Amino acid sequence: MAGKAIEKRPEVDPRDEPSAEWGWHGSFPKATRIAGWVSVVILLLMLKGNHENNTENVWLVGLAAFLALLLVLDFRKRRTAWRK
Repeated sequence: MAGKAIEKRPEVDPRDEPSAEWGWHGSFPKATRIAGWVSVVILLLMLKGNHENNTENVWLVGLAAFLALLLVLDFRKRRTAWRK
């Protein structure tokens, strides 16, 4: 009887994502956020160096600020995700 055996289908279409067929398919949200904050700190630590003008500093601070903004927006989105 086919009614008793229910085939579990993957949530992701294997044609779009072949790895869904053979194993775990997901992401590392906590590790990604930690790596993002570590990248912000490393970018800001690069300010100390032998720069001749402030062009490098502007880029380093700008990229660090942009990355921090994305991480804060992600935190806000995760915090309010249950309200949807």
